[in-house]
Amino acid sequence: MVNPKLSHRASICYRPIEPSDREILEQIHCDLFPIRYESEFFQNVVNGQDIVSWAAVDRNRPNGQSDELVGFVTARIVLAKESEIGDMLRYDPSKPDQTLVYILTLGVVGVYRNLGIASSLIQKVVKYASSILTCRAVYLHVISYNDPAIRLYKKMSFQCVRRLQGFYLIDGQHHDSYLFVYYVNGGRSPCSPLELVSIMVSYMRSGLKMVAAKLYKNEDRKVPKWPKCKESHSLISTTQHRRSLTAECNGCECV
Repeated sequence: MVNPKLSHRASICYRPIEPSDREILEQIHCDLFPIRYESEFFQNVVNGQDIVSWAAVDRNRPNGQSDELVGFVTARIVLAKESEIGDMLRYDPSKPDQTLVYILTLGVVGVYRNLGIASSLIQKVVKYASSILTCRAVYLHVISYNDPAIRLYKKMSFQCVRRLQGFYLIDGQHHDSYLFVYYVNGGRSPCSPLELVSIMVSYMRSGLKMVAAKLYKNEDRKVPKWPKCKESHSLISTTQHRRSLTAECNGCECV
């Protein structure tokens, strides 16, 4: 991997985040994010308490920094029925153990960007989620003005399913958030675009049938009664005039 900003050729490897990473992990979070995370969060990350994580390190980094974090991702498993996207999933409510993986934080040190590190970290999470048989999706929030992140998730086939007004409160100001979802293990939204079209077509057909039936019924009421002649088995008008009758029936973002 080559980046003009680096003085060497990077050799990126991935491993779990460890307790020895805590100081640099806190520093990178402070440098990258406008939100301040509590000490307990970092404690849980480095000790793997209800949080899974991956670190990206550069094995060719000089000055004894070959095992120092240059990127990371943290995530947590949550129950689908208790998540904020429960209504965005089609799942069997009789199986209460169905889960989701929520990406908490994702970051890459500035000089190591555009090397595919963020994409690889996301792939780690998706692969992990796919390995959990009860997991139905990976999801996350992105602040509305983070265009590079939005482009990345769309490139990674995440679906922007919702915009949340005033989700973030930063320095006294509210900012919107986009909710992105990546379905795994057969998980999907309650209605896919194809299903929505099918439902619309089905409703239209049902409506047309009802209209046609009413028209036919109304026309049938207008037709004069023709008693049957027992001798000739022919139809005779009650007014003793023959009439020619003709029956007609017409039917019918994340920006």
